[in-house]
Amino acid sequence: MAVSEFSLIKQFFTRPAKNKHTRLSVGDDCALLSVPMGYELAITTDTMVENVHFFPDVSPEDLGHKLLAVNLSDLASMGATPTTVTLALTLPSINEQWLKAFSTGLFALADQHNIDLIGGDTTAGPLTLTIQAMGLVKSGQALQRSNAKVGDLIYVTGTLGDAGLGLKVKQGFQIEKPESILNKFNKPLPKVKEGQQLQNIANACVDISDGLAADLGHILDMSAVGAVLNYEQLPLSEEVEQYVQSTEDWKLPLVAGEDYELCFTVSPEKANELDIGCTCIGVIEEELGLRLNKYGKTSHFKKQGFDHFKEV
Repeated sequence: MAVSEFSLIKQFFTRPAKNKHTRLSVGDDCALLSVPMGYELAITTDTMVENVHFFPDVSPEDLGHKLLAVNLSDLASMGATPTTVTLALTLPSINEQWLKAFSTGLFALADQHNIDLIGGDTTAGPLTLTIQAMGLVKSGQALQRSNAKVGDLIYVTGTLGDAGLGLKVKQGFQIEKPESILNKFNKPLPKVKEGQQLQNIANACVDISDGLAADLGHILDMSAVGAVLNYEQLPLSEEVEQYVQSTEDWKLPLVAGEDYELCFTVSPEKANELDIGCTCIGVIEEELGLRLNKYGKTSHFKKQGFDHFKEV
């Protein structure tokens, strides 16, 4: 018997609510959420399209994980605690095995953060996946892109360029040990707890989805400041270091997207309060624009990154 839209939702995406802020979940015309006094609701949306954001041969379990992870990364950059998500699925056909694996990956990550799926939509068409994620942050304490100050130190979590190298491996580039790089490309880990810990410490924050230079550029533009990055201080994995040395493609850690690390600025007097894994890579300056100090020479660097509508 063919699976209907409503039986699909019931079979693969309906569970009892777990988060205390979910008053009504899947099954009605709308979901109902409570927002406690003294908090604000942070909301973000990301869409992933087959052959644009992911390869057709991707594991559906990894895809479910990544779709949620990229949204949680946005909430992390605001310092928000995730609570709930909605899911919109456009499917070329109903494949129960695919749906089971996809929902398994999605809920495995959701359960790590006590997140409820509270609704969404399903329709037929080219494979397209959209999540809207919601989280709570204390009123007036959300981290934003627009609050960087001259003299702030610039930090990033984790390492840079791993997902970009993972994409190259998927496209055929050969490296000796691709497993960890591919895992970072396929299953990024959003820095949710790190974002929460940056409240009252960081001045500005953004997640690195389109590349360090481009995403730091958003902070610079919205804060009306400039910056200098020190190339030798960029945190690189052994695999990315070897790639840069063998190819001389030194721009990869600056422009490759999908790392889903956090880039943030901190005043020097608060830097000793940082208690997360992060690396200082530069400083905010009054002169507008992004500059790169590389091997003792400073030059302007174009804030390039991924753009869906950029002309080829």
